[in-house]
Amino acid sequence: MLLNPPIVTIFFAAIAIAVPSPQIKREAPALPFSTEGRDIFDSNGDIFQYKAANWPGHQEIMIPEGLQHASVASIVSWFPKFGLNSVRLTFAIEMIDDIYSNSTNQTLEKSVLNALGTENGTVVLGQILEKNPEFTKETTRLQVWDAVTKELGSQGVIVHLDNHVSKAFWCCGDNDGNGWFGEKYFDVEKWIRGWTYIATHAKENWPTFASVGLRNEFRPASNSEPIDWYTWYVHMTAAADAVHEAAPDALIFFSGLSYDTYIDPIPLGKTLNGTSGTSTANKTAVFNPSTFSWSDKIVLEIHKYDFEATQNSCPVFKANWYKKGFQAVNASDPETKYLFPMVISEWGFIQNGTYWNQTTYNKCLIEMVRDYQVGWMQWEISGSFYLQTRPNRVPQTIQGLEEPWGLLNYTWDGVRDPVTVENSLSKMIGALN
Repeated sequence: MLLNPPIVTIFFAAIAIAVPSPQIKREAPALPFSTEGRDIFDSNGDIFQYKAANWPGHQEIMIPEGLQHASVASIVSWFPKFGLNSVRLTFAIEMIDDIYSNSTNQTLEKSVLNALGTENGTVVLGQILEKNPEFTKETTRLQVWDAVTKELGSQGVIVHLDNHVSKAFWCCGDNDGNGWFGEKYFDVEKWIRGWTYIATHAKENWPTFASVGLRNEFRPASNSEPIDWYTWYVHMTAAADAVHEAAPDALIFFSGLSYDTYIDPIPLGKTLNGTSGTSTANKTAVFNPSTFSWSDKIVLEIHKYDFEATQNSCPVFKANWYKKGFQAVNASDPETKYLFPMVISEWGFIQNGTYWNQTTYNKCLIEMVRDYQVGWMQWEISGSFYLQTRPNRVPQTIQGLEEPWGLLNYTWDGVRDPVTVENSLSKMIGALN
């Protein structure tokens, strides 16, 4: 059993230095959003920049993490406390598939017990219900999401809904079944059906629902449709059509290839080619925004972690990263054909008080945001997980796993590391002010 938090080795006595004003309620920006050139505008005509943290809800239980440790209202309150204006909520298509099949696994009780087993699951379910008495054993997953998004709206936090996976478990790895169209778990028809359902529901029920991320981190797969930009074009534009029909006001985020680390062919207007010797051979397309009914809803997203070249000087770091897609926000670049807003929808590192200054990543990331004025979404708010399954790890499944990258501590009731927040998150916020 892994129900108890690990020993806390550092006592954060000075939480107040880690967060801005403790205000809880605030007004959300005026919706809907739209885009023009490189910028996102609210309905008052003011530029909006995403300053968000990720809150995962795509893993096995298929509800947002942390509810066994804190109430929905308490968790949501951390977003304005940290100075964030939005949240990237991640979900699994499996949740929508279960709605269509009328699966009994949708109840909170069955979701928790199926994932954690009877013994641990009973304990965790009791903790969720104690912290959140508005729920019962029969509350469905979607009802939990509705409660979360209602509270986000109440506290003025913009909701960005991201489809992280199809099959609900940790993301991501090569050949994990979730990474490319037609892979084991990635049924394209169910994916588009899922978007039609949840976009319609969000439009009608979530007060600060503003945008969607069509799919997180496309990556290598050995048994799938051809991995090329033409395949990307065909399916991503079809999904965008479905989302726009269901929720015409929503912004639509497009992620790139290789774990969403590059998307430059889109702003550069390059020909998107198929793959020789496959079903897409000799097929081409160009992503021309003017041809789409959602032309004023397009946002590009990109990810950046500290996995390579960790000591590059900032001029080198920024020059190399710029070529991955930041041409989209630079009208003065002669190679840029189409301007789009850009959002760094994942970035982050361990919150241990020292790593922020051990490589150039943190410093250069802040400079990049300041130079190009692009929104961002930190990974992540979560201090711990209900359960995490990683096919490439031994053991594959761990219950009650701590998240050392999380802004919050294990029990979701305090800041994990004020020093890192002061020198990273707060400076990322400042870079957009």
